Amino acid sequence: MQYDSAALTEYYRQRPLSVWVRSLAILIEFGSFALGLVWDWFWRRLQPRHQVARARQLRHKLTELGSTFIKLGQILSCRPDVIPPVYLEELANLQDQLPAFPNEIAYDIIKSELGYPWPAIYAEISDTPVAAASLGQVYKAQLKTGETVAVKVQRPGLKDIISLDIYILRRFGAWAQAAIWFIRSDLVGIIDELATRLFEEMDYANEGRNAERFAALYGDDKNITAPRIYWQYSGIRVLTMEWIDGAKLTQRETMDAWGLDGDYFVELGFACSMRQLLEGGFFHADPHPGNLLATPEGKLAYLDFGMMSEVTPYYRDRLLESVIHILTGDFDSLGQDYIKLGFLPPDIDLKPLIPEFAQVFGNVLGATITEFGFKSIIEKLSPLIYKYPFRLPTYYLLIFRSFATLEGIALNINPNFQPLTNSYPYIARRFLTEPSPEFRTCLQELLLKKGQIQWHLLDDLLQNALRSDAGDVSSLLASGLDFLDSHEGAPLRRAVISELVADLETILAVNFTKITVFMGLTTEPKYDIENPQPSHPIEKILGAIAAAYSPDIKSVSTLMPLLLKPEAHRLIQEVLAAIGHRAETWVSRPES
Repeated sequence: MQYDSAALTEYYRQRPLSVWVRSLAILIEFGSFALGLVWDWFWRRLQPRHQVARARQLRHKLTELGSTFIKLGQILSCRPDVIPPVYLEELANLQDQLPAFPNEIAYDIIKSELGYPWPAIYAEISDTPVAAASLGQVYKAQLKTGETVAVKVQRPGLKDIISLDIYILRRFGAWAQAAIWFIRSDLVGIIDELATRLFEEMDYANEGRNAERFAALYGDDKNITAPRIYWQYSGIRVLTMEWIDGAKLTQRETMDAWGLDGDYFVELGFACSMRQLLEGGFFHADPHPGNLLATPEGKLAYLDFGMMSEVTPYYRDRLLESVIHILTGDFDSLGQDYIKLGFLPPDIDLKPLIPEFAQVFGNVLGATITEFGFKSIIEKLSPLIYKYPFRLPTYYLLIFRSFATLEGIALNINPNFQPLTNSYPYIARRFLTEPSPEFRTCLQELLLKKGQIQWHLLDDLLQNALRSDAGDVSSLLASGLDFLDSHEGAPLRRAVISELVADLETILAVNFTKITVFMGLTTEPKYDIENPQPSHPIEKILGAIAAAYSPDIKSVSTLMPLLLKPEAHRLIQEVLAAIGHRAETWVSRPES
């Protein structure tokens, strides 16, 4: 069950009649849609308000053409480089649903796939499917051992239908890319990506493995759950999994009856998605309301692991850096991030892009999902995508799709939800504790600009990281010590020690002056002893860390191992050495 474009080409070259019949059906549907666009152009009706009806018409036609085109529409719903924003918004509403096929066919597939008729496997099975999607339908059943399960059965002949559609689409994409001058996107690449994902989704055994991997990566969170897979009753076209009782996050009445808070589940969904993207790198690309359930026990259950995607550690780290630069308003560095991510070519002039980024991403913290969400990002980014040589990799588009789907749920539950504000504590902790050299270099560059420590940024990151529930303050401080002791953190360490010693020198000098004035040794003090000295930023940071420790014996006991670390010893020695050097310099001054 793997996509092979060369094998498909060889197979369908020998079956021209099947190709022509299906091509004609596709041509009729898209031809009528194209004539409508020509009509709109002739009558000057290409404004967005007139194109809403055309976008809705396209959505209906994709649904009528079946499974392949429903999935194609879902892929296009996050491709601002291919279709206009008004179509993106409409295709985002494309439902992955088709009428159910007869039970008798489903029972035959179960027997063919598992080797036994269904009564030999299940004690009972529902008379009708509980859900029918574009690739298959789901029954509620009970095993002979008593467990309640969901049985997912694939549509008959699905592989043949999808293979033929992909072959036709690929040929059309290659022709359009060569013949239509204004098409910049890699249409063949988009079709190949669609085909790869469709073949993966058709393999239910692969979906089962995805579910187990997801549970292994994120199931340690007591509030997240995924269904158990019953492999002895599963195959490529049949998947038997644990039945999870729950309510869709949009079913407010049911959740209210169970005493569940919808806002909490929205926050949990965004937090888990951030963890999938920035920690595990393996993420659920289709978290629509039917795939996310709130259980009566208060857990968020993920279902349907056919559409998953993965981000390599390198790109995962670069994405985290770009999010940090957006949140801190460092748009010069954001431009470099986009080059590293492959969104922009290395030789591009970033100067005109920096103010554009500031306009798109400025003031995102504190913005509600209505003010700053997928729709608003697409509307603001679309002109830039056409103006500059942007290339949007598939993994990034699937990230957009995942968060856009969550956004739709959040808008239904709480339009005032602030996704970035709620995610910032986790992001800040990840950024401050990530041990990779690339991350530490990025952190050092962010916090040290032209030899000056950006104390406001450090304070902001630290305050948010301390609000995260991803770990205790001791682990955060241990990571900070490791960073300062590392090669990448050396410039920041030297700057911190220099400012710390200078601050200490000022405090000592002021107090020494007070003593000399009190004793009458001087009448013209060098320092203003009447007005208190303004607190140094490092004092505020140390105060925040101290406040994070509760004043009990347990907190002291957790702090002691930190002070005994070799990194702490080396840092203290450097501070003392710097103080000694300053003292020698101060004593040797003629005016001292």
